[in-house]
Amino acid sequence: MKIAVIQISEAGQEIASTLKQELGAKAIGRAEVGRQWKEFDAFVFIGAMGICVRTIAPLVNDKHEDPAVVCVDSMGLNAISVLSGHIGGANDLAHEVAALIGAREVITTQSDNAGLWALDTFEKRFDWFTLNDEKELQECIYAFVNRKPTALFLEIRDEGTDYLEKTKPEHVTIINDISEADPEKYELLIMVTPFVRAEPDDMCVLHFIPMVGTIGFGLAHHPKVFRYIYDEMAEALISHGIMPCSHRYCTIDAKKDEPFCRRLEKTYGEKVEFYTAEELAQVDVPNPSATVEKHVGTPSVCEAAAIVGSNHGKLIIPKIKGEDWTVALAIDYKYLREKKGHIEIVGAGPGDPDLVSVRGRKMLERADLILYAGSLVPKALTECHKPGAMVRSSADMNLEEQCALMKQFYDEGKYIVRLHTGDPCIFGAIQEQMAFFDQNGMEYHITPGISSFLAAAAELQSQFTIPERCQTIILTRGEGRTPMPEKEQLHLLARSQSTMCIFLSAAIVDDVQRELLQEYPEDTPVAACYHLTWPDQKIYRGKLKDLAKIVHDNKLTLTTMLVVGEAIDNRQGLSELYSKHFTHLFRQGCD
Repeated sequence: MKIAVIQISEAGQEIASTLKQELGAKAIGRAEVGRQWKEFDAFVFIGAMGICVRTIAPLVNDKHEDPAVVCVDSMGLNAISVLSGHIGGANDLAHEVAALIGAREVITTQSDNAGLWALDTFEKRFDWFTLNDEKELQECIYAFVNRKPTALFLEIRDEGTDYLEKTKPEHVTIINDISEADPEKYELLIMVTPFVRAEPDDMCVLHFIPMVGTIGFGLAHHPKVFRYIYDEMAEALISHGIMPCSHRYCTIDAKKDEPFCRRLEKTYGEKVEFYTAEELAQVDVPNPSATVEKHVGTPSVCEAAAIVGSNHGKLIIPKIKGEDWTVALAIDYKYLREKKGHIEIVGAGPGDPDLVSVRGRKMLERADLILYAGSLVPKALTECHKPGAMVRSSADMNLEEQCALMKQFYDEGKYIVRLHTGDPCIFGAIQEQMAFFDQNGMEYHITPGISSFLAAAAELQSQFTIPERCQTIILTRGEGRTPMPEKEQLHLLARSQSTMCIFLSAAIVDDVQRELLQEYPEDTPVAACYHLTWPDQKIYRGKLKDLAKIVHDNKLTLTTMLVVGEAIDNRQGLSELYSKHFTHLFRQGCD
């Protein structure tokens, strides 16, 4: 936001200085507000509310045009949202200003104070679009904030719909089909769908269109009337049952220089992506054309481009032919709510349930099956599961049994979380599972987690990199039943005397100590970290010459991280980053 700060009295000087620096704001005088009313996105007054109101009163016009206005008293006790709270962003700005100066935010909009959705912010917040005019929108908002019975119909899944489902007020009921929107039961229907749906009579209807579609298009060579193609494509898609919902346009790279492509970007602000004929030719499409292949080297442009551009999603609208163009629309499967299986490989973190990522927690709450590495992952991490979900430990299952169970749920269109300790990509044994998913055409994704080596640094209160002395962290394991590559033998890795975090090696600690002593001094600090962040966590510090004895004396076995290096407990060495003499992008150093 382009923000102006108006300091009314000398008492507000420190607040004004802080806001100018932290918000990148510009200081202007009170007399300049009227002249610059259209030049800024927001105005922050520092002084009495009365002065603020008298200054802006002659300028206020419409909430869709007015800038945000926030008033902060000169003592910095309150940050008050005055004008354009939702659409202009004054509520959010008041929240930010209050946090910067330690003030109390004051918000007066009904929906915020009632804990209800701010419906008029959803277009900007979630990149949605609505065909409702201002009068219709206000009628819907009035019904909603007064808690009239509301039906919620969701046909896609994105950040916005996830938010609606998680924060649904009691007077809102999620319906599975538009036919369930009964005017005798509901006064308001909120739809989030890109599809054309028959709206019920005698109800307020608020229709949000999410921008989830990918349009693929083909063009005749230098079409004569290219100025109308954009509207013609939109009308064609609507006639086939889908609203304008594209977040990108895609076509063959041979059309890069067509005026229509330049018009898409410059006039309509659309994102345009281009693919080679070779890339498009690899896509199976329902309507290939020998003529198209003859001219451009691929049997399909619009359908193939839509599919490739949507991350190989579902073709919703097959090829439509216009006079000088063809168009198709696809949607990435991640946005669709159809019965289709999905596997999310989630990193559980080091053990503490609070250290799983926010996204990982959401996946666990959503899963129909949670298959967790029971020998390494505390069961407490799975206790957030939804009613009816199956929660199974894989500790007593072999690979074939695990894959069979996941495929069973996948084929039923269920959502599966495979929960691995730490970060699943570090000693996570997921490669063979992904090979199985690939072979069976199963969709999957990885949610990273906090590795135990990061937990070790935190629990040891140590920075594993020391300026000018140690800038490398090695993650490895000793050679047990799983052979190590010759070039990765511990004594070879130890030559750098970096901070080394050794996984899965407590049972062979004598061999580990012997190899490390070939390069590290015997008094190098070490730590044996058992069950990091678990309730029974234990950490033993010592010197490298005593590492094996520490492990044996304390009977440490599985889930023990061995750390070696002078970074442990080090407090020497200064980073230049915060030196007052160091100049960087955000601060000028001094001599």
